[in-house]
Parts: sequence; structure tokens; C-alpha cells
Amino acid sequence: MADSIEYLSISELVRRYRDGSLSPVEAVEAAYRRLERVEPKINAFCHLVDREESLSLARAAEARWKKAEPQGLLDGVPITVKDAILAKGWPTRKGSRLVDASPTPEDAPAVARVLEEGAIILGKTTTPEFGWKGVTDSPLSGITRNPWNIDKTPGGSSGGSAAALAAGVGHGAIGTDAGGSVRIPGAFCGLVAVKATVGRVPNYPPSAAGTMGHVGPMTHTVEDAALMLTVIGQPDPRDWLCLPAPEVDYRVGLDGGVRGLRVAWSPALGYAKVEPQVAALTAEAARVFEEMGATVEEVGAPFEDPTEVFRMHFFAGIAHSCHNFTPDQLKLLDPGLQRVVEQARQLSLEDYMTAVDRRGALGRATRAFHQKYDLLLTPTLAVAAFTAGRLAPEGWAEDWLPWTPFCFPFNLTGQPAATVPCGFTEEGLPVGLQVVGGMYQDALVLRAARAYQSARPTLDRRPSL
Repeated sequence: MADSIEYLSISELVRRYRDGSLSPVEAVEAAYRRLERVEPKINAFCHLVDREESLSLARAAEARWKKAEPQGLLDGVPITVKDAILAKGWPTRKGSRLVDASPTPEDAPAVARVLEEGAIILGKTTTPEFGWKGVTDSPLSGITRNPWNIDKTPGGSSGGSAAALAAGVGHGAIGTDAGGSVRIPGAFCGLVAVKATVGRVPNYPPSAAGTMGHVGPMTHTVEDAALMLTVIGQPDPRDWLCLPAPEVDYRVGLDGGVRGLRVAWSPALGYAKVEPQVAALTAEAARVFEEMGATVEEVGAPFEDPTEVFRMHFFAGIAHSCHNFTPDQLKLLDPGLQRVVEQARQLSLEDYMTAVDRRGALGRATRAFHQKYDLLLTPTLAVAAFTAGRLAPEGWAEDWLPWTPFCFPFNLTGQPAATVPCGFTEEGLPVGLQVVGGMYQDALVLRAARAYQSARPTLDRRPSL
């Protein structure tokens, strides 16, 4: 059993804790064995918890399970946290040499919630500097690599979280998503990743990207994503825009299927360029929804191309997060981030407010769209994973937005969106299908993703690290 513990779902792990066939100590030991094997190859961590400390927590969880008195829904479950999220006692350096390495004095809301439920955090995972791009490399921690092919990127900016999870280190992860940053690496690494409705998961400290910033779970199964969203989706007063507590556990009704739903399938949103293998795999995934009883209609351009609207909002926010740095400090930034800061500082107030108006128009358009359709399906990304250390695939512009055209629109609108694995390229790289719902339809998005994963499971395939 030891060889397979690391890839158990959270739900199965907890079931085995409950019946006594597995203990949290065994799970933590398996995670560390796996970490020792894969971390030199993938470089997914920037801070690891002491092994003995983790085992001490696991022994305490084991004792609680033996008494049938678990602390919570995640008692004894090893997980990881992106190093853009506060975790008390650990530094939060955000991939930057310019951020103080002093321990953080408090937990972010999501971290506080998983700890309350008994999770064991193995460490903090890598991110590009200030989360500015859709791949994961930084001046602080170097290049993070994809377990499916270590020559490829895992995506970003929650790339360390995705790489660790896909490699079998931890059973869930918490990342951030301001332009696709859990969905991008989720798709590249063959995982489920969820960006819930804005405000569903409290976000503190506020994202540099404002209301486009989200915190979300990354898991192997949709059931686990629903469990983690239930845990971290509780209100926290530090986020003044957070929603009230969800009325139900997101696992309730998860197997309701998609029969009778009105589903739109958009292969390019009217403006994206998509690699042929990705296009074929995601189109086939959309057809599966018809097989499951949904009414599926292909739509061309449900809204205008929002790339420049997103660019204006996102990069202005990233640049503002650097506004206190001196000219000498700015020279220490990732060179690509330096260019972003320089370009953002040229924006006028009129430019920015025009983008605000266009964002509002996009939100109205998607609200109207979901009056007709329950769900929207798209490819999660336009490409499969490409060479690590690059900002874009060879032959594409040196920009991460053209190959992520399906992700960032829904950061602008605040809608829930999830990626679920839908197959592999001829090279053996995962491809993701994105499921998008109307505002506050998080449960429906999870239900649809679950239906698809049940119909076309990919969990039998794992990286060969």
C-alpha cells in the first residue's frame, strides 16, 4: 500500500483513517518519501516544515482517529500552500528577493480554516515573483518543473502547488487565481482546480489585482475540491467583500449530473488561437456532455475579446504592489516584471477608467449570457505545457495572455470556473476542460465537473517520476 498512499484522494484517505486501515502517520511518511524523490527534479517548494514537526501533528491526528474524535474534515491530511498566502510562523516571500523573510504573524483565512479542520501543511510552494505570469520561475527560487515532463512548465502562478500535488506530495493544495493561476497549472498538471465566485473564499491580505484575485483549491478529484471549498469558503471579517457561509456542504448533490442543463460550448470564444490537439480533446469533452443528457450548443463569441481590459487591470495592480521599491530595488525584479511595471506606469487615469467601464460591460454580457445557458464550456488553455523557463510556447508572442485566453475573462467577471482533466496529447501531456457557471453557481460548476470526471476518469494515469 505504501507505494500508492500518496495518490489517494482526500476523501479516500479520510475513509481509511476512519476504518483504521491507514493512519495519518503513514500518510505523512509517504509524502516525505515522495518529496525526497521528486523535489530535486521539480523544485516545487520554497519552504518545508520540519519532518518531525509534521510527524508529531500526524501522531496527534492518529490518536484522535483511534478515539473516533477527529478534529475536523481534514484531520491528518497532508496539503501544501502557495507562497503568496499567509501562514503563521513562516515567511511569505511571493517569489521575490525584495520581500522580507521574517515569519508571518497570522494565517490567511483559507489557511486558518484548513488548520481548524486538522490539515497538516507540509510546506509552502513556489510562485513567480508577485504572481505576475502564468508560468512558475522566479529570481528567488528558480524554475519549477512539470512532473509529467520535467522539461515543461507546470504553469503558474500556483505552479509549485500543482507540481507538488501532481507528483504525489500532499493530497490537496491551496493556490491563488487572479488571471487563471490555479486553473492554468491545474490544466497543465492534470488536476482539478476551482476559482469560486468572487467573495466565496475570503481573500486577505487583499490581492494586488483587487476583486480579480481569488484563493482556491487544487485536488485530484472534484469531490475533494468540493470538500476543500466547503472548508475554505467560510466567511472571515478580514475580507470585507466575503460572502455569507454557504448553505450546504458542496459535496451535497455533487452526483446530480447534467441531464437537462443548457450548456454552451465555445471552442475559441471568438478570439483565441488554439493548438489542434487541445481543440480536439476539448471538443470531444463537450460532446460527452451531450451523452450525459445536457443540451449542448456551440457558440462563437459570447462577448468581446477582454484581453486588453484584463491587461490594464492586472498589470496596473501588479505594478502598484511594487510602487514603494527604489530604482535600485526594481533592478532586482524578474526582467519581465520590470517591463510590466514600466509599461503600467505609462497608463493614464482615463485609460484605466475606460478599462473599468469595459469590465462592467463584460460583466453585464456574461450575466445576460447565463440567462440562456446554465454553463459555458471552453478549453482551459489554448496549449499544452511547453518548455520550462519560457513565458510562452515557441512561435508565440512573449506574452502569457494569448495562451490563457479562456481563464482571465472570468476573473474580470467574478464567475465560478473550474478545470477538470479531459485527456492527454500525443506527447503525454494533460489537457483541461473549463466549466464556467453564472454568478454564485459554484455548486452547479462542481456538479458538472464531477459528472464529466465520472464519465471520463483519468486518475489511472500518473507522472512517471
